[in-house]
Amino acid sequence: MKITSKAHQEWTMEQGWKWIDLNIENWDTAEIKEIEERYHLADEWLHEIPRVKTSYLSVRLTDNDRPIIFGTLLYSVKLEIDSSESCSKFHFFLSDEVFITINLDEDTRAIMTSEERLKVLRRCSHPSDGLFILGRTLIHYFHTGMDNFEANLRRVEDTMRKRNKKNIMDRILNARFELLYWHNLFIPFQELLTASREAYLDEIDSSMYFKRYYYRLERVEQLFFHYEREIDTLISIDDAISAFRGNEITKTLTIIASIFTPATVIGAIWGMNFDYLPWIKTGVWGFALIMAIILLSTIGLGIWLKAKGWTGDLLEVEDEESNL
Repeated sequence: MKITSKAHQEWTMEQGWKWIDLNIENWDTAEIKEIEERYHLADEWLHEIPRVKTSYLSVRLTDNDRPIIFGTLLYSVKLEIDSSESCSKFHFFLSDEVFITINLDEDTRAIMTSEERLKVLRRCSHPSDGLFILGRTLIHYFHTGMDNFEANLRRVEDTMRKRNKKNIMDRILNARFELLYWHNLFIPFQELLTASREAYLDEIDSSMYFKRYYYRLERVEQLFFHYEREIDTLISIDDAISAFRGNEITKTLTIIASIFTPATVIGAIWGMNFDYLPWIKTGVWGFALIMAIILLSTIGLGIWLKAKGWTGDLLEVEDEESNL
C-alpha cells in the first residue's frame, strides 16, 4: 500500500494489478501528471474528465487488442433526490494492470478502503473485479433510496385510501418524478454491464464479482418495474375516481334542475306582465295556492324520480370513511 496523502492512495493486489484512488479538485496537479506519465492509455480519459457534466462510458481497444474502459458515473448517497445537482460524481479508468478512481465521496471511500473490503480486493484476479465490487457498493445506495421511496409511496397510498383529496395527484406525480430521477441514475450502471461484456466478451462470465453485480442490478431493476406499476395503478385509480366524481356531480345537478323545474315553470308563468292571470288578484289565498302547487309538484317529482331509481344514492348521507 502506498499513501502519499489523504487525497492519493494506492494499493498493489496479490495478482499484481493496482488500485489508485485520487481526490482531485485541480486537474493540473502533480498526481494527474504522474498518472499520465505512468499510464499513457489514460490520456484521453484525463483530458475528457474536466468537460464531463453527466454520466458517460467508453470502451477502447489497445494495440494488442486488449480493452480499456473509462468514464464517469453519477450516483446519490442521499435518501431523496430531485435533480442531478444533488448527486455525487466519480471518474474511473480500467485496464489490465490498473483500476483508477477519482473523486469518490468520503462514505464510499471509507467502505472501499475498509480492511474487510481490501481483503476481498486483494484476492481479485483482475482490476475489473474491483470495478464490479465498487459498482455493487454504489448500487446499495439505490436500495437504500428505494426503501425510503417505498415508505413515502405507502404514505401516499394510505392517504388516498382514507381520503382522496385534490392534492393527491400532485403527490403521486412527485413520486413519479423522484422514481424517474433514480431510474436515470441507474441506467449508466446497466450500461456498465453491457460495456463490460463488450470489452471482455466471454472472459467476464468466469468472474463471480461480475455475476454478483449483475444480480444486484436485476434486483434494483425489478424494484423500478414494481414501483412504476404501482404509480400507474394509483394514477388509474385517481382517474377513475375523478371520472366517477364528475359523473356524480353532473347527475346531482341534473336531478336538482329537474326537481325545481315545476317551480321554475310556475314562477315564469305567474311572473308575466299580464293583467288577467288566475288568482293574481285574490290576495293571500292566491299566493298560498300557488305556493302549494309549487311545493306539491316539487315533492311529487322528487318521489317519482326516487321511485324510478334515477337518484341512486345521491340523496343518502355520505360515509365519513368514503374515498369519494
